Amino acid sequence: AAGVRIEYSLPVWSHRLGLTGKCDTVEFHPDGSVYPVEYKHGKRRRWINDDLQVAAQAMCLEEMLGRTVPKGAIYHQQSRRRREVVIDDILRQAVETAAREVRRLLTDKQLPPPVDDARRCPECSLRDICQPELARAAKKIAEIQSGLYEPEDDYP
Repeated sequence: AAGVRIEYSLPVWSHRLGLTGKCDTVEFHPDGSVYPVEYKHGKRRRWINDDLQVAAQAMCLEEMLGRTVPKGAIYHQQSRRRREVVIDDILRQAVETAAREVRRLLTDKQLPPPVDDARRCPECSLRDICQPELARAAKKIAEIQSGLYEPEDDYP
């Protein structure tokens, strides 16, 4: 659209939420509205984590710029379509809850359980860090070990 300024890989942060990140793109429209757009590889599907990511970016932009960011979008590269995300109170509360939970995990030095979703893991940017194959291997090893050693009750 005419007059829309687009920033790529824009760093964002929120001191209040304790979040930092990078928006794939942020559109600055002539009317003063700000619109974060997150790019995803797959088909146009609705995943709550994608909506949370855009909402967190919007909330960071709000704190940084001092203006409301009521919506953003997910651009699905495979289908070449955008899906608009309305940043409502429910989504904002979910971002706040997720940020608190992540801080708690970091403070307690706990790792969340690994995600093992064969449909989503191959395209995930955190695959090398998460290593879902290790979780599957550990589960399989535990199953094998439990069948290898059966204590006998008739020992004196």
